[in-house]
Amino acid sequence: MWQATEFAFDVIVLDVMLPGLSGYEVCRRLRRGGFGVPVLMLTAKDGEHDEADGLDLGADDYLTKPFSFVVLLARLRALLRRGPGDRSPVLAVGDLSVDPASRRVWRGQVEVRLTARESSLAEYLVRRKGQVVSRSQIAERVWEAQLDVDSNVVEVYIGYLRRKLDQPFGLATIETVRGVGYRLMDTAAPAGAQLAATPGASPAVERGSQAAAADN
Repeated sequence: MWQATEFAFDVIVLDVMLPGLSGYEVCRRLRRGGFGVPVLMLTAKDGEHDEADGLDLGADDYLTKPFSFVVLLARLRALLRRGPGDRSPVLAVGDLSVDPASRRVWRGQVEVRLTARESSLAEYLVRRKGQVVSRSQIAERVWEAQLDVDSNVVEVYIGYLRRKLDQPFGLATIETVRGVGYRLMDTAAPAGAQLAATPGASPAVERGSQAAAADN
């Protein structure tokens, strides 16, 4: 970790199974510290969730053992061509900010503590700001799974975000679009406000406490 921050590298090959800090944690700290050097994770952990964790924490590539040195060198050359770039932009909608690399979230100047899953959901909604996203779309991107018809896990986590990101600040930015899904608005509305449905309009939209059914 010290060498990665004190010396200039063109690319870092990072083993996941390190003594002390794991490769995942090293990568997370590098990205949180603003280090944009390309990282290739090298590991015997070949599960799809292991790979997803590495990439979500800021790795640029992920190679499992046993591997071909020909392939390793080719991937390193590809990372070198790509260059460091900006690896951890902070996303924002109104006064809501999300740092995908560190999984930190702020409402204005106040940092809001979220779980890893909650921050992933917040990031996805911010990236799709103003767009209606369905339960299945959220499940596929945040849980990497298809939900059972009777599952309400998305509704539960939407409720968690409302209670942490909206309600303490008197806001209602996460809308429920009946029969369709959810939408994060980039203009804040007072908590409890409701958009009136007009004849022939699109599905009714409820905000904050008016969508309590979706929280349970």
